[in-house]
Amino acid sequence: MAEGVGAVQVSIPGSPGLDKPIYTISVASEILATHPRTLMMYENLGLIVPQRTGTNRRRYSQRDIHKLQTIQNLTRQHGVNLKGVSYILTLLKLLHANGIAPPKSLRDIDVSLIEN
Repeated sequence: MAEGVGAVQVSIPGSPGLDKPIYTISVASEILATHPRTLMMYENLGLIVPQRTGTNRRRYSQRDIHKLQTIQNLTRQHGVNLKGVSYILTLLKLLHANGIAPPKSLRDIDVSLIEN
């Protein structure tokens, strides 16, 4: 997390940006090495809210991918269940917003790019 604190976001010309919904569910699941149903489950639990196209297809942004990687880190490396992930992300975002360092065991979690 230390790298993300105070980091300046630089926009690269021609890059889609963090919030542009560019990845389909199949591409996002491939990037994350997980099953598409897992992403649907995260959505049903309210952990992630991908944008939708006019034909109601899910599209994930870079910010969504970062949040999903953070969720995976908490569940896989820290052994947190999905209900706990929601609470931990909320608390870590509050700590980050107030400039307070997280506990040592959670310093590998970067919430600087996570909005909701």
